[in-house]
Amino acid sequence: MDKFSLRACFLTLFFSGYSKKAPGTIGSLVALLLGLPVLIFSANTLFLGAVFIGLVAIAQIDKEEEESKIHDSSYIVIDELVGMWLAMAISGLSLAGVVLSFIFFRIYDITKPSLIGKIDKEVKGGLGVVADDAL
Repeated sequence: MDKFSLRACFLTLFFSGYSKKAPGTIGSLVALLLGLPVLIFSANTLFLGAVFIGLVAIAQIDKEEEESKIHDSSYIVIDELVGMWLAMAISGLSLAGVVLSFIFFRIYDITKPSLIGKIDKEVKGGLGVVADDAL
C-alpha cells in the first residue's frame, strides 16, 4: 500500500496508525475526537457511522492483508474508531461516559479477554480485525 494513499489515510485513521509509540492508543484518541461532534448530534448517528465504517473497513483490510500478507498490522487503526464509536454511542454524552469509554476500550483492546481474544486469534481477515474491537 502506498503510505500516503487514500486507503492508507482511511486504514491508518488519518495516518495516526504510523505513530511509532502506541498506534492503537493514538488511533483511539483520534477516534474519540472525531466522534465527539457526532455524539453531540446523535448517539444513533455515531452508532450507524461505526457500523458503516466497519463494513467498509472489513473490505479494505481484506485488500491490504492480501497485498501485504500480514494479518492485523499495527498501523491499521480504523478498527479502533469502530470500537470507540460503538462504546461512545452506548455510554452517551457525558464527560464520565466518554472518558470511561476510552479507558475500558483500551483495557479490553490490550488484554483481549474471553470472546474478544478468541476472535482475535481465530477469525482472519478484515472481519477478525474489526470484530475484536467492535465487541
